[in-house]
Amino acid sequence: MVTASAIQAGLLHRFSKRLVAFEFANSSGQPFKNLLLWVGGLSDGLSTCAYPQLLAKKVPPGWSLAQVELLSSLDGWGTSSLQADVKGISDAVSYFRKIIPRGKIVLMGHSTGCQDGMEYTVGKGRDDRSRIDGVILQAPVSDREAIIKDNSKEKIDSLLKTSKKWIDEGRGLDVLPAAIADPLFGSSKCYVTAYRAHSLMASGGDDDYFSSDLPDSTLKRTFGIMKKETPLLILISGDDEHMAASIDKQALGDRWSQFVKAGGGAVDEENGCIVPGAHHTLNEDNDQTFQELRKRVVSFLGKVEKGQFAPGSQL
Repeated sequence: MVTASAIQAGLLHRFSKRLVAFEFANSSGQPFKNLLLWVGGLSDGLSTCAYPQLLAKKVPPGWSLAQVELLSSLDGWGTSSLQADVKGISDAVSYFRKIIPRGKIVLMGHSTGCQDGMEYTVGKGRDDRSRIDGVILQAPVSDREAIIKDNSKEKIDSLLKTSKKWIDEGRGLDVLPAAIADPLFGSSKCYVTAYRAHSLMASGGDDDYFSSDLPDSTLKRTFGIMKKETPLLILISGDDEHMAASIDKQALGDRWSQFVKAGGGAVDEENGCIVPGAHHTLNEDNDQTFQELRKRVVSFLGKVEKGQFAPGSQL
């Protein structure tokens, strides 16, 4: 089982007035030259997902891993948005750029944090954000399909109808009644705005980057505009419990990769895309599964550091 220590050594960086990033102590104890910036998913906070602490001790020499805490962390996701997340992430990247101006910074998203990774690189305002040198998508999952898998059409239709109506009335930032939101989001026990509910649950919503039923035209506008300067590593969990059994994970990952390449972007197919035996968070997985994830991440970081994805390089 992948578990994290209850006591964690590291440095807390306050990169803006209200936001922090925790840099886990690395194995060398030396100042870092490059950074892996880890972003969690819905309801994640520091160490709710165990493997980043372990990964921090296994990154290549000269690298450190820091977990960024955003306004959407823990119970804040229901009243936040991807655009708010990437504003915070960009502030964090700017902060760390001052520490390592010549270093590499790679963004690693977990679960809904993968949507942040996509929004950062292809979403509105992408050219205005602080530069990153790579993106890792670990356990990218469609929230829409995950919730549909476990809930009735009646509950989903009720939420979509109400949230769309409120948005049309200019009430998108109002919190939905518990009677409508809780049947779908109740396990989190947090407030959910009409906008965020619609973003997560509507086909083509702002959060809908990874659904298996998205048309080619949508993927061309997302994966298809990723830049070669920001190479991508896709790591789909082979036994992800939040993906329907009917979804062909390999075919889905291959489809995303094809759009990246067709648009002139760079994707690390050598180290992607299925992590055999991995569940969503890896919290219940064995060490062999974690080591497989670690091996792929470390290899990708090495390629980024060596500039193997740079324009003009031979992959």
